[in-house]
Amino acid sequence: MSRLGAVIVTWNSEAEIGPCLDALLRWTGDVVVVDNASADGTRGEVRKRDGVCWIGNGMNRGFAAAANQGIRALETPFVLLLNPDAVLLDSPAPLLAACEAPDVGAAAGQLVGLDGQPQRTFAIRRFPGPAALTFEVLALNRVWPGNPVNRRYRCLDFDWSRPAEIEQPAGAFLLIRRAAWEKVGGFDETFYPLWFEDVDFLKRLRAGGWRIVYRPECRARHKGAASVRRISQEDREVCWYSSLLRYAAKHYQPSAFRAVCASVVAGSMLRMVAGIARERNGGPVRVFGRVAGLAWRQLAYRRQPHPAGLADRFRQGAEQEKVQAPVS
Repeated sequence: MSRLGAVIVTWNSEAEIGPCLDALLRWTGDVVVVDNASADGTRGEVRKRDGVCWIGNGMNRGFAAAANQGIRALETPFVLLLNPDAVLLDSPAPLLAACEAPDVGAAAGQLVGLDGQPQRTFAIRRFPGPAALTFEVLALNRVWPGNPVNRRYRCLDFDWSRPAEIEQPAGAFLLIRRAAWEKVGGFDETFYPLWFEDVDFLKRLRAGGWRIVYRPECRARHKGAASVRRISQEDREVCWYSSLLRYAAKHYQPSAFRAVCASVVAGSMLRMVAGIARERNGGPVRVFGRVAGLAWRQLAYRRQPHPAGLADRFRQGAEQEKVQAPVS
């Protein structure tokens, strides 16, 4: 049995999935593509590659649920989670070698942009504490990116050329030990449709005693946000803040969580005013009014941040899951 399998979660990824699969199939034949009800030609692109296991969902189940679905479909002890807009440039052997240590639960390689440079503010971060999220939602990290909180959170002092033990690599390029995934219960599917599910998973992995390591010898070229750009600006904002609040509710003490909620309300008001001045229309009122409402309901009623109607816009299509494997 192969030791390495791979899972790719897709949603309208026709333009990206081909190069991703072509590079990946050089290193493993155990590849599962879980498609969340794409409306484009993603399935046709996958069918051009022999032996790839296709799981086509009749509805958008979100990234976390689809990743769990793909990992369950494999039997390999290690699973490479790869975004469809990421192309492997090197053998994943260094990641497998790192995971030979029995206490390593996950390993990440080096994500580089289209310019070949490390994606420094995205690929590796430390777990966000209440201060980091507060600075983020108040836009302090944008106007003062070199502040000490942001430097720590985004690992701006990180040496990309050296192997290291890390906290939070991006889920776009992550090798996972199946036993560790099983031990912590997989990805939390309440993070829907995406964002912060990988942060939460790695946080629980570390809390369970597993180490997470970085190996620069294995690189993947990452376009970034290919599928996300197909979501409307309004839904992107609401999804991101909803998942941020869910993460804070799950991992912070009540007082710290309330502080984050209050910061989201205040930050939404600031972004609303700036957006009106910039766009000269009422769009920012609608967007950030929804975001502020999410946080305010958390403060006042302790309701979980699932905005009404959001799931319905993503969970379109038949409810029944369709599975075909392998595709030839």
